[in-house]
Amino acid sequence: MCTDRPCNRPGLPGGTPLDDPVLRVQSQLTVRDRILLGWLYDHGVLTTPQLARALFPSLDFCQRRLRTLYQLRLTARFRPQRADGGSYPYHWLIDQLGAEVVAAARDERPPRRDHARLERRRWTSTRTLDHRLGVNQFFTDLAGHARTHPGAELQQWLPEAVCQRAGTFVTDDDPALLRAYEPSVRPDGYGLWVEDGHELPFFLEYDTGTEPLGVLTAKVVGYARLFAALGRSWPVLFWLHSAARQRNLRQRFKDLPDLLRVATGTREDSPVPPARSGPAWDRASAADCQVSDQERSPGQGSGALGSQQSRQTPFAKGHPRSLRRQPARRRPPLSEPAGRVVPTIRTAPRALAVVASLLRVHH
Repeated sequence: MCTDRPCNRPGLPGGTPLDDPVLRVQSQLTVRDRILLGWLYDHGVLTTPQLARALFPSLDFCQRRLRTLYQLRLTARFRPQRADGGSYPYHWLIDQLGAEVVAAARDERPPRRDHARLERRRWTSTRTLDHRLGVNQFFTDLAGHARTHPGAELQQWLPEAVCQRAGTFVTDDDPALLRAYEPSVRPDGYGLWVEDGHELPFFLEYDTGTEPLGVLTAKVVGYARLFAALGRSWPVLFWLHSAARQRNLRQRFKDLPDLLRVATGTREDSPVPPARSGPAWDRASAADCQVSDQERSPGQGSGALGSQQSRQTPFAKGHPRSLRRQPARRRPPLSEPAGRVVPTIRTAPRALAVVASLLRVHH
């Protein structure tokens, strides 16, 4: 008979299953928690405002849940200091136990014992932190819109590392040689946006203005090689930091052959339409691609961004789907500073408008 002491069961050395910390926290995790942990595992670092917009009905709710996950040792956090005083919002990372939980749910090999420590060191000391946060801002804006609007979802969101793996974009019908093909191009992310039954797969190139324009145009050639090997292609979106850089890049694209479908968008406040390039874009008139924050809000116009909360598979390998639809609720003002990323209230309509234009032209 069992006493108050833990019972040792055959085949489970060391005690009951609850002696395993991974099993012990399973019952305390919600579907949203599992999606959040999967994102941190795949995409490295996310801020409180990004997670609040993408997954929660309010910032306060998000902060409380993040605190709980932190106390369970599933997540880690740091808060960079501002040069002019104060601090940025909390930046969230996967902790060692969280990484083990995600790996177990995906039936993958357990991560290295120093996985979390290396991730913390990587993101707290890297000069590419702003770039990663900007990439993640783009996709969390899309996920946040999909969370509260019926009709659309961010069905896939793949990070840079997954895009570079051999076999990521092959199908069951592709030859074995193609499955071993490793892309030379390094997208900042891949997304699959679904709206009213129409699918838009796209690659994202997030530009901070530090690379010469020649490097950006060379990436187009790299994508052309990838699509030639796959025998199929998807649009490539260059997400630029200023309208001036966008104009200069468009001039460079005019000198290139029509290798693939390319679009450009800008995070700058002034309204700038996405560029069109390649034969497939000829089906859209210039007016179709004119989008601005003032002219079109999410959910308005042709190909509106009315979105449906995705039915997300917890811990899916870089394939986040949205959650069950939650009641629409007006979000309170963010109490935390916007931090290093462009404020969500500005970037969300612009990112959504560019994707909406891509979707209309793609179909």
